[in-house]
Amino acid sequence: MSDIRIDNVTKSYGNVEVIPGLSLALAGGSFTVLLGPSGCGKSTLLRMIAGLEEVTSGAVFIDGVDVTDNEPSERGIAMVFQSYALYPHMTVYDNMAYGLKIARMPKPQIEERVRGAAAILQLTDYLKRKPAELSGGQRQRVAIGRAIVRDPKVFLFDEPLSNLDAALRNQMRIELAQLHARLGATMVYVTHDQVEAMTMADTIVVLNKGSIEQTGEPLDLYNKPASIFVAEFIGSPKMNIFGGDVAAKAGATHLGVRPENLVIGDGPDAWPLTVTYVEKLGADTIVHADGGALGPVILRAEGTYLAAQGQTIHVTPQPEHVHLFDAAGKRIN
Repeated sequence: MSDIRIDNVTKSYGNVEVIPGLSLALAGGSFTVLLGPSGCGKSTLLRMIAGLEEVTSGAVFIDGVDVTDNEPSERGIAMVFQSYALYPHMTVYDNMAYGLKIARMPKPQIEERVRGAAAILQLTDYLKRKPAELSGGQRQRVAIGRAIVRDPKVFLFDEPLSNLDAALRNQMRIELAQLHARLGATMVYVTHDQVEAMTMADTIVVLNKGSIEQTGEPLDLYNKPASIFVAEFIGSPKMNIFGGDVAAKAGATHLGVRPENLVIGDGPDAWPLTVTYVEKLGADTIVHADGGALGPVILRAEGTYLAAQGQTIHVTPQPEHVHLFDAAGKRIN
C-alpha cells in the first residue's frame, strides 16, 4: 500500500497555466477520486502522477520516492483508460499477459498471475476469446485485469466507465469498489460524475480550474461543502443557492438549501412558489418552481406527491440544513 505525495506541482503549456501550484497527500490503500468539470485539470494531474505528462515544477512522490523524472515504467503504477486499449488480434489471456511477457517473466508466474486476476474479475471462462467477442463491461474488466497482473504500487483510472451504458456503469462501480476492498491497493480515479465519486471513494478531491476546492470523505463534502462550487457540483439535483434579502437576514451573501431539505407546507416563514415543471421519478418527485425574488427553486418530494404546473405551494427550509456563504462563495457556517 503505497502513499502518493504531490508537492507544489504546477503544469503549463506555453503561457497557459493549467495547474497553478497544487499539493496533495493520498494515504496508502486509499480510493481517491479526482472530481471536477471538464477542463479542471484532473486528468492532467493523473497523467503527471503516471509520468505521461511532464511536471513544469514541483515534485511527485510514490511510496516516499521522488519519481518526478522517472519514466512511467519505473514508477510502479498501472493505468486503466476509458478506451480499454486492448489488442484486437489477441485473446483475453494474451492481452492480460502481454506486459509480463515483455518483461520476460517466467511462463509459470505469468500463468498464475493471469488466472488469478481472471478469477477475481470473473473472466476465467473468457480467456480464449478475442475482445470483439466481449461486451463493453467485459472488455473493461480485461483492461483492469491487465493492470492487476502487474501487481503495481498504485492503480490509476482515467474515466474508465464513460464508454459504458448506465446499467453497466452501475454494475462496474460496485465491482471496482469490491476490487479495491479485496486488493487493498492505492487507487486514484478521475471522473466528472459525482455519483461515481460518492459511491466509490473514501476520499474525494474536488478540483476547479487546476486548484483544490475541497478534500474529504464523500458525506462530509455533501453535508458541509466548503464553497458554492462544491455545493452545486456535488448532489443531484444541485443545491439551491439564494442571494438577496433571504441570505442577508441570515448574515450571509448567499444561502444554500438542498432540494430534500425544503419542507412542503404552510407556515409563518414559508416561501410561496409557483410550480413550473414536475419530474415523476418513481421513488422521488422533483418539483421545479419559480420563487419570484428568490429565483428558480428545486425541491425533492416523496414519489407520491402530486403537484401541477401553475400551482402555488409553500416551502420552508430546515434550519439545521441551511448553508451560508460569503461574497467570495466560501462557507461561513
